[in-house]
Amino acid sequence: MKTDSFVLRHVGPRENETNEMIKTIGVSSVDELINKTIPTDIRLANELNLPTAMSEYEYMSHIQELSNKNKSFKNYIGLGYHPTILPGVIQRNILENPGWYTAYTPYQAEIAQGRLEALLNYQTMVTELTGMELANASLLDEGTAAAEAMIMLFNTRSRAQKKIDALQFFVSEEVLPQTIDILKTRSIPLGIELIFGDYLKFEFTENIYGALLQYPSKNGQVHNYKSFVEKANTVEARVAVAADLLSLSLLTPPGEWGADIVVGTTQRFGIPMGYGGPHAAYFATKEDYKRNIPGRIIGVTQDKNGNRALRMALQTREQHIKREKATSNICTAQVLLAVMAGMYGVYHGPKGLKYIATTIKNLTATLNNGIVKLGLKQLNCTYFDTLTIEVSNASKLKEIAENKQINFFYPATNQVSISINETSTLNDINEILSVLAEAEGKEIVSFNKVSENDLPEELKRTSNFMTNEVFKKYHSETEMMRYIKKLERKDLSLNHSMISLGSCTMKLNAASEMLPLSWPNWGVMHPFVPIEQAQGYHEVFKGLEIALNEITGFYATSLQPNSGAQGEYAGLMVIKAYHESREDNHRNICLIPASAHGTNPASAVMAGMKVIVTKSTEDGNIDVEDLREKADLHKDKLAALMVTYPSTHGVFESTIKEITEIIHKNGGQVYMDGANMNAQVGLTNPATIGADVCHLNLHKTFAIPHGGGGPGVGPICVVKHLAPFLPSNPIIPTGGETPITAISSAPWGSSLVLLISYGYIKMLGTKGLKEATIKAILNANYIKARLEKQYNILYTGENGFAAHEMIVDFREFKAKGIEVTDIAKRLMDYGYHAPTVSFPVAGTLMIEPTESENKAELDRFCDALISIKSEIDAMESGDTNSPLKNSPHTQEMLTSDEWEFPYTRQKAAFPLPYLKENKFWPSVRRVDDAYGDRNLICSCNPIEDYIDN
Repeated sequence: MKTDSFVLRHVGPRENETNEMIKTIGVSSVDELINKTIPTDIRLANELNLPTAMSEYEYMSHIQELSNKNKSFKNYIGLGYHPTILPGVIQRNILENPGWYTAYTPYQAEIAQGRLEALLNYQTMVTELTGMELANASLLDEGTAAAEAMIMLFNTRSRAQKKIDALQFFVSEEVLPQTIDILKTRSIPLGIELIFGDYLKFEFTENIYGALLQYPSKNGQVHNYKSFVEKANTVEARVAVAADLLSLSLLTPPGEWGADIVVGTTQRFGIPMGYGGPHAAYFATKEDYKRNIPGRIIGVTQDKNGNRALRMALQTREQHIKREKATSNICTAQVLLAVMAGMYGVYHGPKGLKYIATTIKNLTATLNNGIVKLGLKQLNCTYFDTLTIEVSNASKLKEIAENKQINFFYPATNQVSISINETSTLNDINEILSVLAEAEGKEIVSFNKVSENDLPEELKRTSNFMTNEVFKKYHSETEMMRYIKKLERKDLSLNHSMISLGSCTMKLNAASEMLPLSWPNWGVMHPFVPIEQAQGYHEVFKGLEIALNEITGFYATSLQPNSGAQGEYAGLMVIKAYHESREDNHRNICLIPASAHGTNPASAVMAGMKVIVTKSTEDGNIDVEDLREKADLHKDKLAALMVTYPSTHGVFESTIKEITEIIHKNGGQVYMDGANMNAQVGLTNPATIGADVCHLNLHKTFAIPHGGGGPGVGPICVVKHLAPFLPSNPIIPTGGETPITAISSAPWGSSLVLLISYGYIKMLGTKGLKEATIKAILNANYIKARLEKQYNILYTGENGFAAHEMIVDFREFKAKGIEVTDIAKRLMDYGYHAPTVSFPVAGTLMIEPTESENKAELDRFCDALISIKSEIDAMESGDTNSPLKNSPHTQEMLTSDEWEFPYTRQKAAFPLPYLKENKFWPSVRRVDDAYGDRNLICSCNPIEDYIDN
């Protein structure tokens, strides 16, 4: 056994298992299986040209060498990113714990109560700090959250405003520059005109439907916006505020002076800067907007016994359901980071947050006193953590500061902006003052005591926040460690059993890929440091881009989009820019197959395109003749086709090259959704099938963990003629020669987690990547072969094989009163998370085992579904007292003195022998979604407070 081979550790089936599996499938070899699964005309002629695979030990040495190329300066740049202190108890027990980072999005609430509680804590913290009534369970970053606010206010504008053609949105010139760039990107396709200016001088007219303010402003001034909001209300304009969440422990929260939406980032709550991310953005608003808020809301409901339970509320807002009627294309969030930020709030509590914020405020006041003593002009009369100072020569100051390993921000040639943070000390303040003194030729000023900064009365927070018991109990590490463990035990994650979600690729997230995320030289990097200070990161970016270009067959890559749906949007915006460069501005039709991921039509609408849906044939493939007819009909306006390959039905359609040719012939570009790239790597690629751009879900195919619903990364890869339009950033230029404006806040998106995909590719290499793809297809077809004797497999390829996933049809059991939901819940009793439920076909499960699972685990899963089939067969029509209908069964039920069911306790909880060795207990019975939507509760208050007696 070659123990230094990473592929041996990543790929599940051993050689002897593979031989047994191909016999069950009914082929003579793996090669025969692949040849019968993937059309010959799209197979790669040559092997991928990638460096030789590294062992795990070699990779750890390599990534350590790269980390040493990053310069860990002290960063006072600000602009929405700050050095933080991540408590060790959170780092060790959440960030570095597969029980938290390998969990899936909590669609199956009964086995996700732990992270749902953590997210409810997060929502409560955000709601109370902002002074709003409702918050979601995170978005991607501050800039995109602000864009979502602009769009939500546009979609909910008044009846009078809907009659106005030229609606405008005011943006304060003091908003963060990266946020402004994203607003430009998102506003143009929707026909929203942005107006920039000084909020003090701005006069509202009936054309203004909304406004965005920064609190404190980008340069640090804290304004009193109360009168501005009052003016806005006179013309029915609504106000969004981008606020520093930590400052709101001291400042009057926007909800108390009339804001309609408050957005921002929770990065300050212990999350490493990571050269830009990932960080959880927050979005808080009024309850009036509960049906319009983007993202996910965690709500309180009850289970079948009437006990308190948590779940994702109002799921009909999910954009994959709304499709082309979507008002947002949000799909993933930054759940793992939201959990960490919420735990930071739990660990410190309101008093701890006030202490941290007060320390920062007073250190900033001490710095301000030193600036006054130096005879320099400081421009902010009221401030929290940031000062803007007039200097003689910003370039000279920059040189001196960088020689002392210090980074400031320089908004003008005669200005410097300095932001103090949680890690700052009095010694740091004295060091900053010495640098300023040297640059200005002044005598050094220093302090041996911290000054106090008393905010004006009208800006002081007087209201309480985070009053729930959870924010009072866990301030010792012992108690915090136990609380985190208590929640972890309620969640089924990949460290317990296979999570076989079709379209979601829950593969191994190897420890060697994950470990560097905790290393300081990767975590402490501010996204706006000079590039020469981040050479380690840039070698990772370059290596990853080259590898992704090779894997996709494309010319260039942008790593900026930080989710799959954002990658879709970025790809369409690049296509749009390409058409406009050719004066084809009229091209706005996007063809999308009926079977496509729901975010596809949502992204197209957000990009300002009109969606035309094409039909599927009876066997689930794209109806080529219908597509040809519609492409020809709309050829003068055709912008793009969005296609998933292999298809959402888990099939390599043999007509794919004909399909892409039809689009090109009619002047359009082909966008390939990369959700199913796990079945392509090393065997075929998007360029070969004729695509022009694709996004890649690095959180799927390339091993970034799902983290309970995020982080995700969705880079786009493009052909040469689209490369000039790849997105840039207003502070650190990136992208093509004529780039579109920013897609996300940071220049390279969620840079920190790119290390994972970089490591995955480096350690697998050419042969390993291909082997992973082959074994993903093998595992899927093995499950298909075992299950097709019991269930109907809905779609297969022309030779009867699946790609890397398959759809199992349960609709025939409706006659007995059995829904696919019953199967999903019963699987919990067998120790498994349900596969994807009712997508892309209602009443089905879409199963994807991935390459990481071995034959024994695949057999346990198949045995579970086969056992469930025997339970279905044993049911009488309309039987509502079967194990299926009462699932899942909790430990409380099994240990109760009473047992009211006609089947045994063993049948309920231990239907197969393997469960006696490794039993996972759902912590609640089946949750009542309808009750939760009727009684929407989204904070930590006891449920009794809301129930009418």
